[in-house]
This record gives sequence, C-alpha cells and structure tokens, in this order.
Amino acid sequence: MEKFLITSILFVLSFCVKASSLEPNEILVIVNSDIDASKKLGDYYCSRRNIPQENILGLHLGAGLTDLITRENYDSNIAEPVRKFLSQPDSPNIKCILTTYGVPFKVGPRILTEQQQENLKKLDTSVKDHERELKNSPQDKHPQIKKEINTLKKEISSITASQTDAALDSELSVVLSGPYELHGYLLNQLNRHFNYPKELITTIMVSRLDGPSLEIAEGLVDKALTAEKNGLHGNAYIDSRGMADDKKLSSYGSFDQKMRSLAVLLRFRTKFEVKEERTEKLFGAQSCPNTAIYCGWYSLRKYVDSFDFVDGAIGIHVASLEAVDIRDSNSTQWCPSLLVHGVTATYGPVAEPYLNAFPDPQEFFLELIEGKCLAEAFYRTLPFCSWQIMLIGDPLYTPFAKKDS
Repeated sequence: MEKFLITSILFVLSFCVKASSLEPNEILVIVNSDIDASKKLGDYYCSRRNIPQENILGLHLGAGLTDLITRENYDSNIAEPVRKFLSQPDSPNIKCILTTYGVPFKVGPRILTEQQQENLKKLDTSVKDHERELKNSPQDKHPQIKKEINTLKKEISSITASQTDAALDSELSVVLSGPYELHGYLLNQLNRHFNYPKELITTIMVSRLDGPSLEIAEGLVDKALTAEKNGLHGNAYIDSRGMADDKKLSSYGSFDQKMRSLAVLLRFRTKFEVKEERTEKLFGAQSCPNTAIYCGWYSLRKYVDSFDFVDGAIGIHVASLEAVDIRDSNSTQWCPSLLVHGVTATYGPVAEPYLNAFPDPQEFFLELIEGKCLAEAFYRTLPFCSWQIMLIGDPLYTPFAKKDS
C-alpha cells in the first residue's frame, strides 16, 4: 500500500510546472472606506508586504460590519468599481485581489426583476397550453409538442436559476469574465488540470484577511512573515476516517484516500513528524502540540480544540458550512475557531459547496511544498469559482519558499 501511495505522489508531482510567482505589486487590496478597521488593515498589509499605496481600492460599503451584500449592491458597489480600476490604461498588472475585514464575504442570490417575473408567467401559461394540446392532439404530433414544452421549460429554468448566492471572494474571481451564467459554479481557469491558454484566462486569485477581530486579521500577516523568516517547524496532523477507496470520483472513500496520501506526501517531502488519526474519531482535545499543518474532516460545525498552532500553521478542515460565521469568536464552526486558536491560513465554505468543490488536499499541500505562495497553491487546485469556498490568509505567504542557491 505504501508503495502505491508513493507512486501516486510521483504521478501528482509530474503535474507540477514552473509558474511566475505572485509579486506584491500584483495585488489589489480592497478596503471598506466606511470602516476605520478595514482601512487600517489595508494600510498595515501594504506596509508589511511593500505593496504600493495606489494598489488600495477603497469602496463605500457601509459603516456596519456586515457579512452579506445583496447581489444588486455587489454588482454596483464592488464588481463595477473593481472592473473600472482594472481596466484603466495605467492600472497595474493585477493577478490577485485581497479583501479585508470590513468587506462583506457573502453575496446574496439574484432577485428576479418585474420583467423576468412577467416572462415567467407567460412561459408557465404557454407550458400549460402545450400540455393541454398534447392530451388532445394526434399521436404523430406528440414529438413536436414535447420538444416545444422542453424548450419552454429550459427558458423557465434559465430565469429561475437557483444557487445564485456565493462567497464574495469566489464571485470576485470572475469579475473580468464578462457576462456569465450565474446559476451554480464556473470552472476555475487557473486550476492546473484545465490547461486554459494563458491569453484566454480571465480568472483572478482572491484571498482575504479577516476573522473574529482586527487583531486576528493582522496576525495572519505577522505570523506568515515570522514563518517565512524562521521556517515552518512543528508536526503535521492528518485526520482521515478509515474509509475504503472505492475509486469513484469525488466519493467519500476516494477523498479519504487523498487524506492518507497527503500523510505519505508529507513524510516523503518534508521533515515534519506526521501523525495520523485513521478512524471516525477526531484528534482528542489538546492532543496535537506544535501543529504546523492540520488537515482533516468531517465534524460538521463541531470544532475540537486539539491543536497548539505554531506561527505559520496551515489548518484545513473539509466540511460544509465551516466559514458561515468567520467573525464570530464564539462559533463552533471550524474556520472561525481555527483563526481564534492561532492558525495562519485556512479555507472553507460559506454555504453547501459539495465535496467535489474542495481542493484536493494532497495537491494543495504539494503546491505549497513546491514553493508556491498561498494564493497560487489554492487557485491551482481549486475546482470552481463563482461558488462557495473562500481562502483566508496572506496571499503572499510562502511557507516553503525555495532558497536561492
């Protein structure tokens, strides 16, 4: 079994290609101009990472600290000014957007206009008329009538499209993609498996400095810089569930095997001491000292205080709804709890994402080990944009930076 896992890791390694690293002047920092803490955080990040002040975009998003912005206000107050900034002739070459504490992190669903509602009524009436015609028409006319009914129903579906809410950062990733279908998700053009021609890629990486307090958000930068200076040292804790690999794409068994493969990868490519939990149980409380890496699943909104995170620690817990309340210090969701307890980077969903929307954990950590920064590792392994998962942490954080020889 171990030989098989090492072979699979070598196969994954074959997909790693050299890419130009993200530079500080390629980051656009978005702050809420109506909240002092957001402006302070934007200035703080730029000073710590040597990002030009002209790369800060202040948006008037309201003086209250809100999680959700309506779809209409997102389009007019965020997407439109961001597109305007990026389309200016003298605009810097932006590859990544950083959102900050004070900027909403969820976009509400699309609201139907009066015209769309009127069109729905007409289409619904037409479907009923065709269904009556179907009952009373000769058999030879049925195929054509059914075809017309299906066409009408497709028009209805395109108007009433569900799942039009999203993580704001994930929606912002496609801000330059032009008109696109809002229902569900879009493929992430930056994912290393999709091989989009470089000149056709419009997707932008997005990360976030946020959490239950301004101090925690600032700490994400400080801890990242400390780890880059001193190195990321400690233990790696991988929590799989002991499920058999059924070889089915995006199945629980297949994903559980990816967790076990991650443990082998870390043993094979790093100096971390790797400890595993391979049953339905989770690591026990206070059982994981000097945590540099944690990756596990599946304890829905039930964080267990098992970890003593070192500066630079990356903590990932794969489960639904774990980033719904990232600013609630009392939440038992994994993302806010990980941030409260000292993690430096994490990611999670603001609504049900489905398992196939998460990055492959083995591939994500491999990208980091290969020297990619946090934002690059995330977007090279994230399957979808305009969807539910957001990245929290300093996008430039490079825990395994390659040293110049």
